[in-house]
Amino acid sequence: MKKLMMRGGLMLAAGMMASVAQAQAVKPTVVLVHGAFADSASWNGVIAVLERDGYKVIAAPNNLRGVRADADVVADVVKSVTGPVVLVGHSYGGSVISEAAEGAGNVKALVYVSAFAPEAGESAIGLTGKFPGSTLGPTLAPPVKLSSGGNDLYIQQDRFPAQFAADVPLASARLMAAGQRPIAEAALGEPETAPAWKHTPSWFIYGDADRNIPPAAMAFMAQRAQSRQTVVVKGASHVVMVSHAMEVAGLIEKAAKAP
Repeated sequence: MKKLMMRGGLMLAAGMMASVAQAQAVKPTVVLVHGAFADSASWNGVIAVLERDGYKVIAAPNNLRGVRADADVVADVVKSVTGPVVLVGHSYGGSVISEAAEGAGNVKALVYVSAFAPEAGESAIGLTGKFPGSTLGPTLAPPVKLSSGGNDLYIQQDRFPAQFAADVPLASARLMAAGQRPIAEAALGEPETAPAWKHTPSWFIYGDADRNIPPAAMAFMAQRAQSRQTVVVKGASHVVMVSHAMEVAGLIEKAAKAP
């Protein structure tokens, strides 16, 4: 009898361990997409939290050339992932993930971090101008003319900290200014064609002191997308994922755990 009880206990323990292992195995992969004037390093704090909590993370490349072209690159990354994906975009990266997730059956959630969620036909520049509050325009450096045609846009380095990262330590913000990646001017005016937020659950987080995208615009987009949860971080700048990595990672994990 005692042996039977021990055997039963061992079988129960093994079953519980198998269930835990199975639950861990189906954790979604988090794919992060940076926005204009930033790079993948802007996600470092968020990545550290997510990896600590057992999530696989990919910081996908974003070429910042155009919504459709950039979305194709991200979509290829998503297709390479086995299992469910939580797709996260910052700023212009929100336009990219909205397009990239369309038709991607393994994307279970979209998370918008100080990001655009355009309707079909809308552009980043159009949404920015729809609401007052953005001070980005006057801080842009003279466009860099490309030999292939068109212009690249940068933020003036001396104005970058206040405009883009006001709640980040100044030394770090200056490094970000020097390492910023430019966006093609045409990309900001390229219209969305197929926004996946219309049928994929979404979550939003942004700061109420954002100087790039008006907070009113992000509130409008979150409400329109029927956001499952919208977090407004008091005093946070446009790079809320840098200054409030824990809050951003926490919302991504909520999206990952949602049914």
